Amino acid sequence: MEYGQFCPIAKASEIIGEKWTILIIRELLMGATRFNELQRGLSLISPTILTKRLNSLVEDGLVIKKKINGQQGYEYLSTASCRELLPVIKSLGDWGMRWARANMKQDDYDPELLMLYLQRSIQPDKLLGDETVIRFKFTDLKEMADWWLVVNGETIDVCIKDPGKEVDVYFTCDIKTLIDVWMGDLSYREAVKSGQLKVVGQSALTRNIFSWLTISIFADLPSASSI
Repeated sequence: MEYGQFCPIAKASEIIGEKWTILIIRELLMGATRFNELQRGLSLISPTILTKRLNSLVEDGLVIKKKINGQQGYEYLSTASCRELLPVIKSLGDWGMRWARANMKQDDYDPELLMLYLQRSIQPDKLLGDETVIRFKFTDLKEMADWWLVVNGETIDVCIKDPGKEVDVYFTCDIKTLIDVWMGDLSYREAVKSGQLKVVGQSALTRNIFSWLTISIFADLPSASSI
């Protein structure tokens, strides 16, 4: 899309203003480099659109497409110009936390995206032993209700099938509750005290969940309607 204006905002919008592009950049800045990793963070995007947007970002110099040595497929690596968008993305998220939360719909509570964010939020060095298994059960979902995070050293795997390992911590709640906790709209203690969230496991882990499972970087921002 071209706006026919010399304004730098217009020129920037020609590059990053198309649908999905900002979210693709978000995923790249959060560490995704493979096509399937990007798709996982953008569950509703079609492979065709993702390919088209990535090719555009390559052409515009925001991304380098690099063949993976000894494997099929490519890596998509952010360039300096892409990384300079990090404060822009952060500011956009800040604005969304303050002004757009009233627009949340039931379909926005995506368990796959939540588990991806929880996977990225784990602090392996704060866990105990060589391996930790965390199970999540979402009581209001008929599909994709059961998830596992398996932490082995610095490797963190998300499983939708039982990995057959001893579970260290169980989380049971509806999907909205855990998203509200992670986003900072509901405190962990409030959710447990009210019965919205049930956590069972080793006390060394359950006593201070957020020492090893960090919450959203936007969690300290109140909505505009609350101030």
